Amino acid sequence: MGTLLPPQPRVLILFNPFAGQAYHLKQTLESAADIWRKNGWDVELRATQAPGDATVKAQDAASKGFDVVVAAGGDGTVNEVMNGLVGTSTALAVLPIGTVNIWARELGLSMDLRRVAAAFLQAQIEQIDVGKAGTRYFLLMAGIGFDAAVTATINPREKKMLGAIAYVKQALQLSLCFQGIKSHIRIDGKRIKGKILMVVIGNSQLYGGVVKLTAHAVVNDGLLDVCIIKGRSMLVAPLRLLSVFRRRYNLDPKVEYYRAQKIQIKGKKTFPVQIDGDYLGTTPMNFEVVVGGLRVLVPPSVDKSLWTDSYMGEGSFKS
Repeated sequence: MGTLLPPQPRVLILFNPFAGQAYHLKQTLESAADIWRKNGWDVELRATQAPGDATVKAQDAASKGFDVVVAAGGDGTVNEVMNGLVGTSTALAVLPIGTVNIWARELGLSMDLRRVAAAFLQAQIEQIDVGKAGTRYFLLMAGIGFDAAVTATINPREKKMLGAIAYVKQALQLSLCFQGIKSHIRIDGKRIKGKILMVVIGNSQLYGGVVKLTAHAVVNDGLLDVCIIKGRSMLVAPLRLLSVFRRRYNLDPKVEYYRAQKIQIKGKKTFPVQIDGDYLGTTPMNFEVVVGGLRVLVPPSVDKSLWTDSYMGEGSFKS
C-alpha cells in the first residue's frame, strides 16, 4: 500500500496569506519547512496572490517535476491546489491553517504545524479518487441545496471573524425560510424524484469537520457516496439528520443513501452548489468520480476506515 517519497523530494508550499491566521503564521510555516529541510527535503515557500492562483502555481510545479505540493491554508486553498494536481504524478499534502481544515482532520493530523511536518516525514504516497462537479474537481464533497445556500449567502467578514460559528448562525437563519425543491436526480441511471432539501455527494466522510453525512465513503473505492435528504421544509430537517447521524439511512423514508459513479441533478428550479466549502454555481449539473485521479501524501496515523470497505454487508444503504 502506497509508495515512498524519493530521499530528497522537491516540495513546494503554497500558502494563502489571508486564510485563518496565516498572515501571522509565516514563521511557523518556515519552522515546519525547516523540519523537512533538516531531513534532506528541498523546500520552497510561495504565497498565493488571488483566487485561482494556487491552481496555476500547482500545475506549474507539477510540470516542473516537484514531488509534492503542500496546500497551507483552509479547505478552499486545498481545493485550488488539488485542482492543479489531478492527473499528475505530483502528490498533495496539507499544512492546516484555515477555518475548518476538513482534509487534515480526515487524515487525523494535529493542528500544530510542526507536528504535522514531523508526521509527513514517515508518510507514503497513495492514489485516491476525486469527485468532479461540472468542470471542477473536489476532494471532500459537493453539497447541493440547503448547505450550498448557506455557503452562498454567508458574510465573508463573519466567516473570517467567527469561523465555523458563522456557518451555524447563517444556517439557523436560512432554515426558517428554505423550502424543498422538486428535482430530478439520476444516480448511475436510476431516477429519483421528489422535493429535495439537500444532497451531499461525498468522496470522504467528514462534513463540516464535525459529523459524517457520508459515513460509508472510501477514498479509493471508485465510487462517490450520495446522501439525499427530502422534505418540504428545513423545519423537519432535525428528524432527517437524526437518522443520518445514527447511520440508519434505511429507517427514514425521507433519507436515501447511494454509492455511484455518476450523478445528474436538474429541475425547473435551480439549486445552489458548493464544493469543499466554496460556492460553485447552480444546477443543472453533472457529478462523477475520477478514479485514482490524485496522489496524496498520507501519514501513518490516517483513519483506516477511509481506505477499507469495512462497512460492507451492513445493509444500511441503497446501491
